[in-house]
Amino acid sequence: MVRASAARAMLVAVSETTAAPVTTSAPEYTEAEATKAFSTSVVVSGVRCLFAYVLLPWVLPALGIAGDWGPWLGLIVGPVAIVFNVLSIRRFQRSGHRWRWPITAINVTIIALLVVLMIQDIATIVS
Repeated sequence: MVRASAARAMLVAVSETTAAPVTTSAPEYTEAEATKAFSTSVVVSGVRCLFAYVLLPWVLPALGIAGDWGPWLGLIVGPVAIVFNVLSIRRFQRSGHRWRWPITAINVTIIALLVVLMIQDIATIVS
């Protein structure tokens, strides 16, 4: 046991003296910037859902303005929402925000749901 701890101490000493400093070119973000990115991504995803589940199937037909362009709109807004969610993940991870992992899980879940919606939109357009 003494040999193992002595060997471990030598490895730590060697690695501390020979390790190159870690430099990252990634910008650091404040918690406020990360929170704003998350809020923006959720709003964009929410707007997509508002169109897909409220305006297009209920409100516009009630007003006589319905069209078959709903899936096309979903295919335009969906990727934009995914980009905003990815940017939110990047900012939260780089900010060191205390909620970065739960927020990342929420963003990944939203991205997965958006992908499912985009697949449904493509299936609707193709059929």
